[in-house]
Amino acid sequence: MRKPNPALIPLIIGALGVVFGDIGTSPLYTLRACFTAAGIPLTPENIFGILSLISTSLLLVVTVKYVGVVLRADNHGEGGTFALTTLALDNFAKPYQRNVILFLGLAGAALFYGDALITPAISVLSAVEGLKVASPNFAAFVIPITLTLLIGLFSLQQQGTHTVGVLFGPIMLVWFSTLGVLGLLEIFHNPTILQALSPHHALAFLLHHPEVSFITLGAVVLAITGAEALYADMGHYGRKPIQYGWLFMVFPCLMLNYFGQGSLLLRDATAIANPFYLLVPQPFQLPMVVLATAASVIASQAVISGAYSLTQQAVQLGYLPRMDIRHTSAQHVGQIYIPLMNWLLCLGTIILVLEFHSSEHLASAYGIAVTGTMLTTTLLLALVLKNRNHWSWFSVGLFLLFFGLIDLAFLAANLQKIAQGGYFPLALGLAILFIMHTWIRGRAQAHKITLTHTPPLDKFLVMLDAKLPKIRHTAIFLTSNLNHVPPALMYNLQHNEVWHAQTIILKINRAKLPRYPESERISIHHHPHNVTTVQATFGFMEQAHIPRLIEQLAPLGLKINHPEKLSYFLSAHTYVPSHNKALNRWQEPIFILMDKFSHSAVNYFHIPRHQVIEIANQIEI
Repeated sequence: MRKPNPALIPLIIGALGVVFGDIGTSPLYTLRACFTAAGIPLTPENIFGILSLISTSLLLVVTVKYVGVVLRADNHGEGGTFALTTLALDNFAKPYQRNVILFLGLAGAALFYGDALITPAISVLSAVEGLKVASPNFAAFVIPITLTLLIGLFSLQQQGTHTVGVLFGPIMLVWFSTLGVLGLLEIFHNPTILQALSPHHALAFLLHHPEVSFITLGAVVLAITGAEALYADMGHYGRKPIQYGWLFMVFPCLMLNYFGQGSLLLRDATAIANPFYLLVPQPFQLPMVVLATAASVIASQAVISGAYSLTQQAVQLGYLPRMDIRHTSAQHVGQIYIPLMNWLLCLGTIILVLEFHSSEHLASAYGIAVTGTMLTTTLLLALVLKNRNHWSWFSVGLFLLFFGLIDLAFLAANLQKIAQGGYFPLALGLAILFIMHTWIRGRAQAHKITLTHTPPLDKFLVMLDAKLPKIRHTAIFLTSNLNHVPPALMYNLQHNEVWHAQTIILKINRAKLPRYPESERISIHHHPHNVTTVQATFGFMEQAHIPRLIEQLAPLGLKINHPEKLSYFLSAHTYVPSHNKALNRWQEPIFILMDKFSHSAVNYFHIPRHQVIEIANQIEI
């Protein structure tokens, strides 16, 4: 790869603070976990073998798969599970095919939430544990300090990351430089450790230790956690800054630090207690704890922001109910804050810290969510490579076979940790998948039921009595289907027996694109009785602001009569249980509960409350 353009340097430094935080803090706990997970003796052969496994994983999974291939599968510059899913859905029209692809995407997204919970807990806890290395007297304060930092981190989320974002990159630049320097200084004591770069040591270890190989692989995967963030956060900085940041800074520094820890273990086996902090000279251990804690908080911030972005996309695409989504920056549309998601994540991380007490125990819960998401990425990417990049079936097959087997090996290795804590992210992922499936199915069934109670719009307008009393103002009716009469319009006509002089039926549509072209956003169709249907299309990364949208109609030839007296009519559906159940007995009460807590359309679309008229009706589901 060519030398980076100097103009990209600020973006590369910014990416260090947002994209690489998770994978950049893995040296805090990975090598220790590899030996302690299976109780492997600290022999030179085992040290070489495990270091070879780590370096080979970083090279193949992160460098080749994610940096080399996955980052090229962008959806108009955006990455992540839902962006990849929408790309994979292209060229598949049959319902069962689309359902399978959608299931993979939802499963990958659900598992990501498990990662979003565990990363802050294990990163901050492992950093604070450095206090015990500096002085055993600090041991009793590790958990309280960790909980205080986590609560403080989540409490600050509502302020937005834009106020401290400029600090993240430079801090992580110092962090990665420190990792590299510490590792390099130790490697000078024993350069033979570099022989572990050869993958034959990894193969020899797997062949000579078949009884513990899977357990060890379950710990090795800790070195590549955060690889998915490289793709998920691509929309913030672009592909090239992430690629250059990895190849020229992050990858070399991580490798140097891992091999430095290995060199330390070769000359002092007792350093396995905490090889990362024991790599640091005694006078600098407390400052290193401070730097590691800062890096861990930044790593946590990155995955929390990723959870917000994923939730926003899920809401916009109709996979989750509407939520209160607050934009924290006028300059950066991707910087958002979701209160409900924030405090759920906070509660989850606190429970994890109190349940597992140490990063060593928490490492047992780490891995299943990450490897599951990686496997779904590989499967979805194979479809994208065939249909969009026009790879041959042979090339796609080789890619799927090679990386699919690697992902399956890591996933199988982590499944053995279910009893030790791996059940947590797995159960959480299944619960979130069930919730998303319930919401999607419930909304689809409710839509079908609504259509059976509302006539087609064209037939309705033909039968409309032209002599109805007229209200000289404009009414806007929100709808989810422009071909049928909005329930609010029909009920208003039935009960009030009046007609507005100007009626606009508005549908907000979501495209399978991150951002929809402004020039193609609005389509207008005129009908009899001064009825106009308007469809406005937004991408899944965009927020629909209806009052601003209405202002854009006048230049397109749709003038609003008396805009100051404009009325918005909304259909407020109340779902009640039915004897002829459209949902099963598990999904029905959950869907009804989710709908009750769904964020109001008034707030979600920024509609002035004093201009809103909500007409409620019940739907048996």
